[in-house]
Amino acid sequence: MTQALFKPITVQEFLEWIPENSDKRYELHNGAIVEMLAQPTGEHEDVTGFLNIEISAEIKRLKLPYSIPKTALVQSATSYSTYSPDILVLNKPALKSEELWAKYSTVQSGSSIPLVVEVISTNWRDDYYKKMGEYEEIKILEYWIVDYLGLGGIKYIGSLKQPTLSIYNLVDDEYQVSQFRGEERIISTALRELNLTAQQIFNAAL
Repeated sequence: MTQALFKPITVQEFLEWIPENSDKRYELHNGAIVEMLAQPTGEHEDVTGFLNIEISAEIKRLKLPYSIPKTALVQSATSYSTYSPDILVLNKPALKSEELWAKYSTVQSGSSIPLVVEVISTNWRDDYYKKMGEYEEIKILEYWIVDYLGLGGIKYIGSLKQPTLSIYNLVDDEYQVSQFRGEERIISTALRELNLTAQQIFNAAL
């Protein structure tokens, strides 16, 4: 019996496939289309919304040339994966060099992305394993994993399994992580004057 081989979908094919005016979100994982969670939990949306407001206010206060699009995509270093982050901060001047931006609102270069944020859901492995490696490879300077329920693996957040904000900064092309819990003030390279504690972020889910 001969088994049919899986033919991976390319990023270009995926972008052309995405239905117009759809209220659903999709990602491309290693050539396979994945429909994102249709109805995120209220807690997940509370945390994402809180961070969106705080980050936007800091961008405005510092008059940075950044924007936060609603549904933009990030392409991996390969032609077979594309992700839809919970929060994506873009450097607007750099978008002139992005070939897929004007038509598909998709970015390919880490130089266009000062900061990307993923808020953990039950599919936490995607954020810790898959996306961290992909974001590092395209050289996104800063990546936050907001694990407000402490769901991540022990090797990432420790055996106590407590809410943890992990901030990965690119140093010599590799991510170095700093972790924040409780009333610790977070330290962001992208937003150096941001005055937030980890607990303030986690409390948005309460």
